[in-house]
Amino acid sequence: MEKINIQIEGVSLIEFFGVNNSKFTNLKRAFPRLKISSRGSSISAEGNTGEIKQFAGIIEKITLYLRKYGSISNDNLLAMLEGVEPISDAPATPDDLIVYGTSGKAIRARTKNQKELLRLVEENDIVFSIGPAGTGKTFTAVALAVKALKNKTVRKIILTRPAVEAGESLGFLPGDLKDKIDPYLRPLYDALDEMIPADKLKYFMDNRVIEIAPLAYMRGRTLNNAFIILDEAQNSTELQLKMFLTRIGPTAKCIITGDMSQVDLPRNQRSGLRKSIKILSNIDGIGILKLTAEDVMRHKLVKQIIRAYETAEKEKKQKQETPKQS
Repeated sequence: MEKINIQIEGVSLIEFFGVNNSKFTNLKRAFPRLKISSRGSSISAEGNTGEIKQFAGIIEKITLYLRKYGSISNDNLLAMLEGVEPISDAPATPDDLIVYGTSGKAIRARTKNQKELLRLVEENDIVFSIGPAGTGKTFTAVALAVKALKNKTVRKIILTRPAVEAGESLGFLPGDLKDKIDPYLRPLYDALDEMIPADKLKYFMDNRVIEIAPLAYMRGRTLNNAFIILDEAQNSTELQLKMFLTRIGPTAKCIITGDMSQVDLPRNQRSGLRKSIKILSNIDGIGILKLTAEDVMRHKLVKQIIRAYETAEKEKKQKQETPKQS
């Protein structure tokens, strides 16, 4: 058993503890096995040594956050307690603000690379946004599309992705065609739900202002005066990606997102994403952004998981490239 006393200094005690101690109550709930109490600006905790260290670390993070931003919302406090990177409580600036969501919450670029995506989309008509899971590729792209629609720089949004199962067979799916393809397109719906009120979103989709369709449906079309997003592009073949890129009209914007570490194509098919990036990288008007584990906005363990897989992949390649001793 261990006991510590921590003095809260340099921050507003009202912001730290919350109205009627609401934030402090959430803090105590996150450590149910510790005996936690407070008096004035002093906090004491007693319990297991490992949990005491975690508790002290959280107190330090909250204090540093408050010193930087002056306040912390309950949502951000809970995110911090769950190990998720909190969204800055600082006011959104013109440089990182994208659009306001359905709850009035500012949706903005949160990392250096996400801000770079905003710049690339401003300067290019086609942008490849490539990176691991949790880096906000799809969400940021959809936010930029909604912004363009609201600003009337485009007349419609077209969201598409390959209808490829993620490493497992789903078998027969009941219902009409829409029911069958919707599971593949769910991440796009989820992003839209956070940015457009339900009634307005339904109107947009009923009137084809916002269109969500599988990649196969793009063949033969000319996609003009639209903001187009191809999501999960690592699951498109070379021919599919070429077909898609040649659909883009003269007044369109396009973002192509993908994660080369999560290719779900059959073994006899190659992803077209890597080849496209290689052969199109020197064309003016095409931007390429590579996000990393540092841009991950999910649980803190996701960053570590991604790094572990990247390390394992590098070691595997090194072993394959090392000539065998005779």
